[in-house]
Amino acid sequence: MRLNAELRRSAPVFAALGDETRLLLVSRLATGESLSIRRLADGAGVTRQAVTKHLHVLEEAGLAHSSRLGREQIWELNRRQLEEARRSIELIGRQWDAALLRLKDSLEKEVP
Repeated sequence: MRLNAELRRSAPVFAALGDETRLLLVSRLATGESLSIRRLADGAGVTRQAVTKHLHVLEEAGLAHSSRLGREQIWELNRRQLEEARRSIELIGRQWDAALLRLKDSLEKEVP
């Protein structure tokens, strides 16, 4: 099956979100607040070093970006990339709905 360009671009996003810790980090960043690694690690159940590694995976997928504020690295969510992934899921949902409708129509034609 050939994926269209939008679905192909979203694949790294879904791969990055497939990890529970990264999903938690995205959830925290989704509040709109810029957060330091220290604040992101608080209550996450992993070390700051692990949080940093997960943040870099999110960054590679285009989901997050960082900037420097003094000695701290501050992270923010890239909402545009999440919006693109949402559109991909909606596209898949529409395709699924169309396939189910075709199946329903086909089955109803077979009933005497």
